Amino acid sequence: MEDNKNTAVEVVDVQFRPGQKIYFFSPNGLIFKAGDQVIMDTARGSEFGIVTAGNHKIPGKDVVTPLRPVLRKATAHDQRTIAENLETEKKAFSVCQEMIAEYGLDMQLVSAECSFDRSKILFFFTADERVDFRELVKNLASHFHTRIELRQIGVRDKAKMVGGLGICGRPFCCASFLDDFQPVSIKMAKTQNLSLNPTKISGTCGRLMCCLKYEQEAYEDLLRTAPKMDSFVDTPEGRGTIIDVDLLRQRVKVRLEKEPDSIVNYPNAEIAVLRSGKAKKNDPPIPEDLAPISGGGKREHFNEPSAFLTPIKYFDVTEEVPAPAPEAQPAAETEEKEKNKRNRRNRNRNKQNKEKTAQPEAPKAETPKAEAPKADAPQGDKPKNNHHRRNRHRHHKPKQNNAE
Repeated sequence: MEDNKNTAVEVVDVQFRPGQKIYFFSPNGLIFKAGDQVIMDTARGSEFGIVTAGNHKIPGKDVVTPLRPVLRKATAHDQRTIAENLETEKKAFSVCQEMIAEYGLDMQLVSAECSFDRSKILFFFTADERVDFRELVKNLASHFHTRIELRQIGVRDKAKMVGGLGICGRPFCCASFLDDFQPVSIKMAKTQNLSLNPTKISGTCGRLMCCLKYEQEAYEDLLRTAPKMDSFVDTPEGRGTIIDVDLLRQRVKVRLEKEPDSIVNYPNAEIAVLRSGKAKKNDPPIPEDLAPISGGGKREHFNEPSAFLTPIKYFDVTEEVPAPAPEAQPAAETEEKEKNKRNRRNRNRNKQNKEKTAQPEAPKAETPKAEAPKADAPQGDKPKNNHHRRNRHRHHKPKQNNAE
């Protein structure tokens, strides 16, 4: 099985209609070039298509089995059949629109397609809700005397089939070169720092534009190496806070700490991040002398001072700040301190022992003895509880005095 996936397979790329998905077919021993009109064997029977790429080899894992063959090149008779089918599609489209208006169905017809052998006519439509079109199908079948199929599609598929111009002035990507629709989310617009106004980031179909997906990976890579907003950094002119990040140019705008009115623009390679992101409540204060770029007393604490002079991307100073090494002390002084600690511990221990021996023992508290039961009450009987005696006659009716 693995050998079959690794072996190369010779195929030709064929497209049924302009703007639709491209499929692989077996050349069946024939030689084709781009632009040739061919007849292929498909699951729906013989179909007409246009070759977009001639004979070439692809890995076996990219082939969807079964790989159907190309039957032949289109002849003059096939060309006349295709022209007649196009006229049938136009007529079927207008007839279907009239019937939709007659039945008052809430649906919008998009296109009609007739198969090569005229065994089926396929209608594509859009609708907000489910539509009962059983009567419509019956009337269409009796009118054209062939199989009728109605298929509901979405607004993105409609834009792909109809075509048009986008806000960039170019034809729709989905109708030009996109084979499948890729998922697009509002998070991509936020990552690329675009306006969240729906009219500016939505296409003609009303959905988010497909082109938001094109540069998403590039923006994600830049975000991994760019400093965050509100980070506290050090620049050649002093320390400050980042107020704007330009991902594509890899530059930042910094508001200086000592001159809040002045805003400077620096490349990422010329700043050092002292605190990444906005300050939190429990974050320790940044030392005043921590300024590795503009100059300060902490530059010598870094293991590689020359790294600040190399043209590298920004680096986080707060990650690796080694603690200063403790000063070496003479051996005699160290022994004297240890000896004093031992003597101090021994004195405290002896003092605690003396206090324990000198303290007199407290007399034990005598526990009161239980009183012996009274003679008139039999032994073993529990003393009567007035509470129970009170509640015993709670539900009895009070006695009534008979008035004479």
